[in-house]
Amino acid sequence: MTNPNTSIYIHIPFCKHRCAYCDFNTYAGQEDSIPAYVQALINEIEFVGHRTEQMNIHTVFFGGGTPSLLSAPQFDSILKALRSAFTFTADAEISIEANPGTISPEKLNAIRKSGINRISFGVQSANTEELRMLERIHDFFTVIEAVSTARKAGFDNLNLDLIYGLPEQTLASWQTTLQRIVDLHPEHISAYALTLEHGTPFGRWSSKGLLPLPDPDLAAEMYEYAEEFLEANGYVHYEISNWAKTNSEFRIQNSEFMCRHNLQYWHSLPYLAFGAGAHGYANGYRYSNALRIKTYIERLNTDNRSLNTSFPLSPATVNQHKQTPKDDMSEYMLNNLRLTNAGVAESDFRLRFGSGLLDVYPKEIEELVKNGLLEYAKTSEVYRLTKHGRLLGNQVFVKFV
Repeated sequence: MTNPNTSIYIHIPFCKHRCAYCDFNTYAGQEDSIPAYVQALINEIEFVGHRTEQMNIHTVFFGGGTPSLLSAPQFDSILKALRSAFTFTADAEISIEANPGTISPEKLNAIRKSGINRISFGVQSANTEELRMLERIHDFFTVIEAVSTARKAGFDNLNLDLIYGLPEQTLASWQTTLQRIVDLHPEHISAYALTLEHGTPFGRWSSKGLLPLPDPDLAAEMYEYAEEFLEANGYVHYEISNWAKTNSEFRIQNSEFMCRHNLQYWHSLPYLAFGAGAHGYANGYRYSNALRIKTYIERLNTDNRSLNTSFPLSPATVNQHKQTPKDDMSEYMLNNLRLTNAGVAESDFRLRFGSGLLDVYPKEIEELVKNGLLEYAKTSEVYRLTKHGRLLGNQVFVKFV
């Protein structure tokens, strides 16, 4: 393969409040550490950047946590360090996750001018009671205002994140949320089923019977409704949980608003990772950084210029795994099968690994096709999930682990 463009993920682990369902690497009440954390990020970027030849970066994603807690000058400093260490493509997609309750016209204007051109608002629901249960700090009026403010600041690529399958959520409530979201005309919509993660308040309350378990049949019905409703409103369903707006009735399988950064993950292509708890994949390594903010800062605040590490590892790296061909094949299947239209192409698999799909996974693919979870498109030589398979994705993915 030719050397592909590379992506960068930057983790911002700060939150004003940690929501009860969240199991991400986030921390509330540590905002005083933001300046030192930003400097540590810059140090890590410089350390990794000095250990590689020229790389073309075509996407950057600030995730969290709540990246919008950083100031515009802090974003400027990070982006300046990135542009100094790496070469950006002219049309680079630079995204930021934001809580609708943490932005202002001044901040959005400033970060848009800094080069950030895509914003993802964590909306989750348009229902007041559901937002309260999720412990979100915003209401839906705040969402409307945030979208309007982002538009005025020049953002023409907006994603709105939703969660369905909530305890006591009704289909009618979900339908109302979807309608209100579509009425805001975002270019992109993400919808994820609630997962009760071990170690979160939601997980503990559920195990003690204090929180009703989401109804899986109802959640499936919500998902199927979202598929039909969003398609009817001009959105391409290009990944299990993601839809992108299309401007033409003829572009039914594609959209310029598909998240290019996430496509990097789903196509199993390389990405660098910076920040506390960030995970990366480059130069044959899967790796992750120290979780704690204080530990991360300490690891990057010493003089590490003489530290002998392989690219892309840094002083913050605490876990690393050199991938085997079997690892890469397995992850390729797990990631690419999430793409509802593109799926796994026989030609691409053979180009990457030197073997055909049926040479490596004959029994697995035969069984999944027989059970109606995978389908084969002869014209494009692509295997992809059936509609039924999208509902039972984990039963498909486990076959390739």
